[in-house]
Amino acid sequence: MTFMRSNNAVLALLSLLLALAVSSRADQVAEKGRELFKKNQHSVVTVQEVLKMSASGSSRSTESKQDLTGTVVDPSGLTVLALSACDPGEMYQRMVGEDYSRRVETEITDLKILLDDGSEVPAEIVLRDKDLDLAFIRPKIKLPAPMTAVDLSKSSPVQVLDEVVTLNRLNSAAGRAYAASVERITAVIQKPRTFYIPDSTMTSTTLGSPAFALDGNVVGLFVMRSVSNKGNSSRGYRDNMTSIILPADDILKAAKQAPEAKGDTEKKDSKDAAAGDKPASETKEAK
Repeated sequence: MTFMRSNNAVLALLSLLLALAVSSRADQVAEKGRELFKKNQHSVVTVQEVLKMSASGSSRSTESKQDLTGTVVDPSGLTVLALSACDPGEMYQRMVGEDYSRRVETEITDLKILLDDGSEVPAEIVLRDKDLDLAFIRPKIKLPAPMTAVDLSKSSPVQVLDEVVTLNRLNSAAGRAYAASVERITAVIQKPRTFYIPDSTMTSTTLGSPAFALDGNVVGLFVMRSVSNKGNSSRGYRDNMTSIILPADDILKAAKQAPEAKGDTEKKDSKDAAAGDKPASETKEAK
């Protein structure tokens, strides 16, 4: 009897110590997360667009306004979005494959960066990278002051089960407040290129949200990866896509190819962004 009581006491003590350790770890993540939030929140912006969509061969079209999450990567206002979020036509066609005779045609008729003071800055897409699912936009007017930007040159890799802090802007119903979430890495993919698979738990994180390691450095950006449905029509479209965290190094290489804003009628693809030089990331289907 004495032995059993002693054993129960040891188990109770171990359980208490474990609970305290877990609580302490959670407090550390929260504390570091708040530091990251305070330092980087203003580098996340709401980008408002008007998207016109139609099916090829049809005279009917629909137009919708939506808010997107963008991450400022240069004080000049260069901002990166998930291409699949701002212009989903290419991703949709890639997923459905050739089983559908009609293509989806999209056109962005209006694009604005919303600033903290309530002002709207007209912007345009200056580079698209379909392979990486990135769209870079620039303001079409001179900004009154430099914008807070994420330093992509200071990045950190992460491993399976590491926690990362993500930043986002909420919708208009929530006053477009800044928000933060904690995500956990569930897989690290090495080929055809390195990227990270986040946990599928529902949080406020959206496409275009930046992810930060607990050491303070940026990890990457939330984008969508999709693969072609060609030759496998029985596979559902959900099997052809997944959200990933694209490493900051890939985003930085693409950002260096982004040209200056030219105006509404000139939209550059990454294949001709470098005036004859082959860009760091070609516009091609994910293999």
